[in-house]
Amino acid sequence: MTVTPPVGLRAEGLGVRVGGATLLDAVSIAFRPGRITGLLGPNGAGKTTLLRAVAGLTRPSAGRVLLDGEDLHALTARRRARRVAFMEQQADTRLSLTVRQVIELGRTPHRGRWPVPTDSAADAHERSVVADAVAAADVGHLLDRSWPTLSGGERQRVQLARALTQEPDVLLLDEPTNHLDLRHQLGFLETVRGLGITTVAALHDLELAAAYCDEVAVLLDGRLVAHGPGSEVLTSRTIAEVYGVDVTVERHPRHDRPHIRWNGLLHERTTP
Repeated sequence: MTVTPPVGLRAEGLGVRVGGATLLDAVSIAFRPGRITGLLGPNGAGKTTLLRAVAGLTRPSAGRVLLDGEDLHALTARRRARRVAFMEQQADTRLSLTVRQVIELGRTPHRGRWPVPTDSAADAHERSVVADAVAAADVGHLLDRSWPTLSGGERQRVQLARALTQEPDVLLLDEPTNHLDLRHQLGFLETVRGLGITTVAALHDLELAAAYCDEVAVLLDGRLVAHGPGSEVLTSRTIAEVYGVDVTVERHPRHDRPHIRWNGLLHERTTP
């Protein structure tokens, strides 16, 4: 079996302006192929804006996004959807679809004008991709449920399955653990880590980012202020500068990663 090498994703001088507001300011960052990068920062730092820009959903005011050296925004929407899957923070629909139908929507970019013949090789591949995605996201017991009846956490896992059915080279996740309980947070991130594809995830929990991300990138006011391994980036000084919180950063007693102990709020953020 031929193994496809992981795909690289890079932003160069990326800027996004809406009206008179600068949402991203000259952000340059390379996301390591096949690894997980956690996007960190307070509300309004630019995490979602960066994800939408590298997903091709928001056209930058300056700079460019390169997918294996190719300008992402020069690709057609269909070609982008075959290569990049974006899981939004709040996924909603007014349609009364079943979970199975929602997941199968991920195959849309790969389908041609005519239906795939039943029992053909293409049909077998479609069913195999969907089955693998359902198993990876652990949503098999939900397939016949109606989408509107799902809890927030169940929707998150279904949306992961839908994203995986796109067979993406790059997976972009906007606060994917937001509605999940602790067990499903850990299970979700374990699943993503096992995929082996280039992944960028906006997260609020610094401990989860330290545990599951190969690297973290910290944003503040639309600027990239730090990028690298969590053990190097998640320092008490950086956390104070970005979040305005006094912390003590120690080595985890059982794992080689930062353990963050919260001491209290600072009156204001320190100056980066």
